[in-house]
Amino acid sequence: MTAPDEAYRQAREGIALADLSDRAVLAATGPKRQSFLHGILSNDIAGRAPGQGVRSALMDAKGRLLCLFRVLVTDDTLLLEMPAERLAFVSETLERYRVAAPVRFAARPVSVVGILGPRAPEVLRDAGLEAVPTDREAHAVGTVRGHEVRVARAGDLPAQGYVLYVPTLGAGEVLDAFSGVAALDAPTLDALRIEDGRAWYGPDVTAENLLFETGLVAEYHVPKGCYVGQEVVARLEARGGNVSRALRGLRLTAPATAGATVQAEGAEVGRVTTAAVSPRLGPIAMAFVHRRAFEPGTAVVVGGAPAVVTALPFA
Repeated sequence: MTAPDEAYRQAREGIALADLSDRAVLAATGPKRQSFLHGILSNDIAGRAPGQGVRSALMDAKGRLLCLFRVLVTDDTLLLEMPAERLAFVSETLERYRVAAPVRFAARPVSVVGILGPRAPEVLRDAGLEAVPTDREAHAVGTVRGHEVRVARAGDLPAQGYVLYVPTLGAGEVLDAFSGVAALDAPTLDALRIEDGRAWYGPDVTAENLLFETGLVAEYHVPKGCYVGQEVVARLEARGGNVSRALRGLRLTAPATAGATVQAEGAEVGRVTTAAVSPRLGPIAMAFVHRRAFEPGTAVVVGGAPAVVTALPFA
């Protein structure tokens, strides 16, 4: 593993690898796959052509977030990338909604790898991927070390990131093509995520949250016809998106940990979701904070130490 400060620098100025082995890909096939998922998920699925993609959310009827996806459209399949721990739940949920629709779901035997940094397109092309997309969630297929690899521009990753879907059986050979690339450890990846305001399902967003609380509405939702949870989203839109809590950044004076309480005037107003020490900014964190304290510049206390609420992404 590369030294953390050097890996951070490479992610910001060059290229770095991120371990995303905690992600999985579910494939949806069948002639009605796009129309079916368009009616279930929060974003526009039906209007995407092969080679395009979008991030979207699965909610329950109360608008609570059950999962966040990257959805990639191919000629005959929709690929849903998600946290691996949600794979079985999502598959079961979609099967329940499917009823008699001619759609099938199956896990894909691929490993997910993150490639971060401004030099990523250049290095990906050198590895054999001739078409490297630039639009968010756009994707293309190429060959690396004799294995078919899909590359997608990943809007949920920090530092201008890409994801690679690598065949599990050929993952070692594919990664050999990037053997000289700096590897990020988890705390450094968290620091980059916090700086760029890239909240992830699991560590930051859970089924306790509404989409408007996350600040990700513009990325995971477009106004459209009915889908599960749509009434809640529409009602909040009509009210200007006002929610009682929201995801914010925190500039800390001492390192914190996930779960640490955020206090203002002696009362608890939130909890940290992800915390890290940034080589550039020092101790920082993301937290869901009550509206009484979520204005940038608000003085708070985190784990007994002074902190200041800030907007995401960090300047």
